[in-house]
Amino acid sequence: MDAYGDFRAAVRREMERRGVGVKAVAARTHYNHAFLSRVLSGRQRPSAKLAQELDRYLGVGGAVVALYEGRTPAGSPDGGLAPLPGIHSVDEAQLAPTIRRLSRRLITLDNELHGLPIAESATRAFKAARRRLKGGIGSAYERDVQAAAAELAEIAGWACFNEGYTDASGLFSREALGLARESGDRGIELLTLQNLAMLAGWTDQPHEELTIAQTVIADRALHPRVEAMFRAREGQGLGRTGDHTRSARAFARARSLLQEAAPSDGPEWAWWVSPAEIDRQEGRVRSTTGRWNDAIPVLRRATNGSPESPAVGYRQAAAVWLLDSLLSVQAWRDAQETAEALVLAVRETSSRATLGNLRRVLSRDTSAAPADLRDSLDGVRAALAQDPFRL
Repeated sequence: MDAYGDFRAAVRREMERRGVGVKAVAARTHYNHAFLSRVLSGRQRPSAKLAQELDRYLGVGGAVVALYEGRTPAGSPDGGLAPLPGIHSVDEAQLAPTIRRLSRRLITLDNELHGLPIAESATRAFKAARRRLKGGIGSAYERDVQAAAAELAEIAGWACFNEGYTDASGLFSREALGLARESGDRGIELLTLQNLAMLAGWTDQPHEELTIAQTVIADRALHPRVEAMFRAREGQGLGRTGDHTRSARAFARARSLLQEAAPSDGPEWAWWVSPAEIDRQEGRVRSTTGRWNDAIPVLRRATNGSPESPAVGYRQAAAVWLLDSLLSVQAWRDAQETAEALVLAVRETSSRATLGNLRRVLSRDTSAAPADLRDSLDGVRAALAQDPFRL
């Protein structure tokens, strides 16, 4: 490996982990994507300034700079990232970068395995950041800290939703929205509005979900990937209010918008918006509105995914809706295959939204199902009841 091979490998690995491409990274640094592509492919020598900018953008606590300089990153003997200082004690100049590095780590944990629980850590961290803001931040750093805190609050809001704390999800999401608007961070504002639309849909407020989505869509300046995200929300709201024709059109439009955007293109925070995500959302609304036969092929696509689909911690949600739909149409053999796949996955799933829905599905009357299927469903129940603190 050449002198900067470790540096290049670390940057590419961190970009892949975060689901961002060269264009997205270049947009947040002072280098164009062609130059950055040459650096990452080994055709251009990196500079100390580039290493510093990449380190700050990726939020890796000096690890990229250390590798550029030929040093082992501090924190662990195998080159792991340095431990973060406490939000309450770090100086103002390092406060926003520290919050962002913490947010990156929380996102990673949220998508490890089948979603590790992060709500308590995220909410505690945001409260610490909020206290620092309330105590006063110098004008040179205030907006940057507000923007970093907005992202952390957005993560806390999502995590609370994923772990079943819907009231807390709304609380932290509204905090995120306010801070994003104060700091002028349009990206986090949009992501938070998406979360609020999602929360409305899951709490039986489809008209609110639809209103949020259509209000944002009216802004013609949206990136195609971002518009696709809100078209899917529009599709969910329309489906749950009974307008299935327009719902299907909204999802079709979301898919066509994704085809307009390259996988590496778009805002970094929209990394999770993929064809599999559109399928998860459309399959869910078809299933919840009793159109099970229409839901099954869409949910199969979402469950199978593709090698290019970003890994999300709630990915088993589609398999649960698929099982529900298969049981509803008495597709016993397919239901058994889906149940058997869930036996292994459920042991690693921590999303309470997904697990709560699975418990609902398992509570259905399946006395008319074949014995083999009932045995498979019992296997899922046993896995669901397993003590996570025992081997």
